Amino acid sequence: MEMLPFLLLLLCNYLSPVTALNAEGSVLLTLKQSITDPEGSMSNWNYSDENPCSWNGVTCKEHSIVSISIPKRKLSGFLPPALGSLSQLRHVNFRNNKLSGKLPPELFEAQGLQSLVLYGNSFSGPLPKEIGKLRYLQTLDLSQNFFNGSLPSTIVQCKRLKTLVLSQNNFSGPLPDPFGTDLYSLQKLDLSYNYFNGSVPSDIGNLSSLQGTVDLSHNHFSGSIPPTLGNLPEKVYIDLTFNNLSGSIPQNGALMNRGPTAFIGNPGLCGPPLKNPCSSETPGASANSPSSFPFMPENNPPSDNDFGRSENTKGLSKSAIIGIVVGDIVGICLLGLLFSYCYSRVCGLNQDSDETSFDKGGKGRKKECLCFRKDESETLSENVEQYDLVPLDSQVAFDLDELLKASAFVLGKSGIGIVYKVVLEDGLTLAVRRLGEGGSQRFKEFQTEVEAIGRLRHPNIVTLRAYYWSVDEKLLIYDYIPNGNLASAIHGKAGLVAFTPLSWSIRLKIMKGIAKGLVYLHEFSPKKYVHGDLKPSNILLGHSMEPHISDFGLGRLANIAGGSPTLQSNRVAAEKPHERQKSLSASEVAANVLGTGYQAPEALKVVKPSQKWDVYSYGVILLEMITGRLAIVQVGNTEMDLVQWIQFCIEEKKPLSDVLDPYLPEDADKEEEIIAVLKIAMACVHSSPEKRPTMRHVLDALDRLSISSD
Repeated sequence: MEMLPFLLLLLCNYLSPVTALNAEGSVLLTLKQSITDPEGSMSNWNYSDENPCSWNGVTCKEHSIVSISIPKRKLSGFLPPALGSLSQLRHVNFRNNKLSGKLPPELFEAQGLQSLVLYGNSFSGPLPKEIGKLRYLQTLDLSQNFFNGSLPSTIVQCKRLKTLVLSQNNFSGPLPDPFGTDLYSLQKLDLSYNYFNGSVPSDIGNLSSLQGTVDLSHNHFSGSIPPTLGNLPEKVYIDLTFNNLSGSIPQNGALMNRGPTAFIGNPGLCGPPLKNPCSSETPGASANSPSSFPFMPENNPPSDNDFGRSENTKGLSKSAIIGIVVGDIVGICLLGLLFSYCYSRVCGLNQDSDETSFDKGGKGRKKECLCFRKDESETLSENVEQYDLVPLDSQVAFDLDELLKASAFVLGKSGIGIVYKVVLEDGLTLAVRRLGEGGSQRFKEFQTEVEAIGRLRHPNIVTLRAYYWSVDEKLLIYDYIPNGNLASAIHGKAGLVAFTPLSWSIRLKIMKGIAKGLVYLHEFSPKKYVHGDLKPSNILLGHSMEPHISDFGLGRLANIAGGSPTLQSNRVAAEKPHERQKSLSASEVAANVLGTGYQAPEALKVVKPSQKWDVYSYGVILLEMITGRLAIVQVGNTEMDLVQWIQFCIEEKKPLSDVLDPYLPEDADKEEEIIAVLKIAMACVHSSPEKRPTMRHVLDALDRLSISSD
């Protein structure tokens, strides 16, 4: 009898692993069985646990699963229907994996779902009509998959939807009605690179909460552009490129003052800002509506071949054909005369010149002589309407024609123009910034400044490869840096449910890279430059998370180019103090410069920028990377800058854990290293410029730190 309790105990222990896991855990194990997991992301998903709340990628609230997030782990397989039985599920994030198959309709039985992020997989098939059950859905990102079929009409029942991103799929058909009326909460809309057709819904103009870019590009939308799109917020950029739209471009509200890059690839469109004027028969066209915007080549309207589309167009009338032929003959004659003039004026009989340029009016081939040489810059400044792309690097092998015909995507907007990601036909990716549209008298000043910046070469500074100047358009062409900016890497990106936090070793690598770039600017650049506007948003991250300092000298270039940047703090050492005093009042400086949290306190005095300004900004960036907090910290009902907050924490003798970024505890063994960097940061943000170290001393300290930790 004494053996009975022991046997019962053994029996209980034997049975417990089988019966312990709750129902929700069993559902997740069906997911695990449906997926191949090469990196072991689900290695701790086991029957032996009482519930799944401690499993990798799983978040619970009151012992119920509310989130499943396993991004970028090379998962393959499919999503099982059983996931829909998780009644409290709010967030699903499997972005950037290799999952495939169709979305099971049963998934949408989890009617409390607020975000479904599946971009960067291989899902296919239609989007189930059951999507309409998700009345609390706020984020739907299915981009970069193979979904097809039409967008179900039930999606308009998701009235709380704020982010709808369906780009780079095979969706087709018209948008459901009433798309813009019912989805009134939308803040982000990206339908690019699909096969949507029909007209652009006029009620999209009702979406007053939209922000950033409304991207309808690379589809088959047809008909005219609804004038109601002009009702969107003026800061919204509307991308309608590469569709089948026709008629005149409405000139109202958010549609006004847009460059042609918002409309190219629609051969049927006419009127400003495109070069092809509308005929009197075009609906909504004015009698004379020529555009002075030179971004597209004159006498060279986009063709089907230019944009990779094969369109079924109606035959042209005889009068239209005659007009085209006459126009071509006149254009060819003018080009011939211009070429003859340039050849006789500049090249003479010298056939051995090794200089090259690109013929904007022709096919972008290299020529053996230049109409405008560098030593004839006065001639160029008087003839800036010739629209030449000026390379600043011998490796530049593209011309303006190739640039204009490339695929373009809006990366961002600021007070200093719009930045595009441009992919050339050969795959080369560039970043192109549009500056102001005014100003024609300061070319020589612009040329001097931009060519000085173009000579800067350092692995931690973004390289300026070329520029373009005309009376109405100025472009800067840079290397494209693929991994976003440091601000997003520290704090995450708006609209994303989750992000991968930076480890301490990566943060230290970024800190050192920024320091190296600043040392080069301060000590080895020809003019010993000052950046003047250093902050995480203009530190870009490369393939291996190496930092690249960007936007150097941008404010001055925009000012010369005739733009009106909202923040002209990109000052260089050559700028005179009295020029700043004329352009900004002390109160404006305080609001625009010091208000960012990155500028040195002495900037309020509007003195000549010094390298110690960059040291202070760098110190704030170090503090931001250590604490994970923004440069302006909310404390109760008041705000203070990050430097003041750190000083407050030191005075209050707060523990280090209260100061560190919450994502850093896993690197607790680096505590001494973190404290050492914190001390370097505090030295950089000293209130007295004279007591701040030079960037050379900062870099030496970081190098010694790395050596001692090895």
